[in-house]
Amino acid sequence: MYRVDLRRRLAGALEPEPRPEPGPNDRLAGVLVPIVEPADGAREPTIVFTRRTEHLPRHAGEISFPGGIRHEDDADLRATALREADEELGLAPSAVEIVGALPSVHTFVSGILIVPFVGMLDVRPVFTPYEGEIAEVLEYELAALERAEGTVEFRREEGVYRGYAYDMGAHTIWGATARILHDLLDVVRGGSRAGKETA
Repeated sequence: MYRVDLRRRLAGALEPEPRPEPGPNDRLAGVLVPIVEPADGAREPTIVFTRRTEHLPRHAGEISFPGGIRHEDDADLRATALREADEELGLAPSAVEIVGALPSVHTFVSGILIVPFVGMLDVRPVFTPYEGEIAEVLEYELAALERAEGTVEFRREEGVYRGYAYDMGAHTIWGATARILHDLLDVVRGGSRAGKETA
């Protein structure tokens, strides 16, 4: 079902030129939401995630999208997302067609305002993850992610997390990544774009 007009639906619903409004103490970050949609239609569309290594100072071991804090020499947050995807996965910017941005997501604990850019890949590349940050590259079909969607509530050191979660067997997607994923699936399902959310 997701192969039908997926690219057109996303392009029509996403923000072509996002204008994030960070708070006074927020840092801006750009992430890439890579969707692999083979041009020959041989496979169902999939989304690519990364599992962060356990020794990182922020969000260690969590499932995330490739991305990071904007550097001074990045032209914009789109450039940030593409640069980070190249550094983390070996994904060449020329292989990605950015179709627009999802609503920004604010991480309460780390004070980062994330702008997620959706990028289409016609061919699944051979990923070369950077071992210093990426423990594993994960890829799930859109339909499987939708079936797994649920809400959870659990206690953490920083407080209680209440929000979306996706149980994918060996891994659980939650937090800001789950919020971004929910917004994407909402667009794919034909819903309207959600507003900003805190994770």
